[in-house]
Amino acid sequence: MNRQVLIASGLALMVLIGAPVIAHHASAPFYDPEDRVEISGTITRFVFRNPHAFLFLDVPDEGGNAVEWQVELGAPVSLRRVGWTPETLAVGMNVNVAGNRSRAEGTNGLCCVRMTREDGRPVLEGGRVREDDSN
Repeated sequence: MNRQVLIASGLALMVLIGAPVIAHHASAPFYDPEDRVEISGTITRFVFRNPHAFLFLDVPDEGGNAVEWQVELGAPVSLRRVGWTPETLAVGMNVNVAGNRSRAEGTNGLCCVRMTREDGRPVLEGGRVREDDSN
């Protein structure tokens, strides 16, 4: 009987410890993979801190008014490994971003899948910095 209790307790502990780790890395609960959006805007802030970096853009709506969008990026440690720094994206820079829209109703957010500079050169794709191909 004690052996069964020990095994059951061990399994319960693994589930309790493992579930939050798996849940943290899943984006589907927060971003809808079926609702892909593309936006173009001007960077107002680039927050390069744990657990995830965030980019804030002013994106013009149909009436020309600026609407703030929040773009979730990867962890700064991962971004640094591929060459990113807090200075990679400057305030005032115009970018085009495509990704999965936030599920939170009434918000303007997305999880970035692809980002390009205003002239179309890639900045970020799948979490990686791409080199300038124009040379």
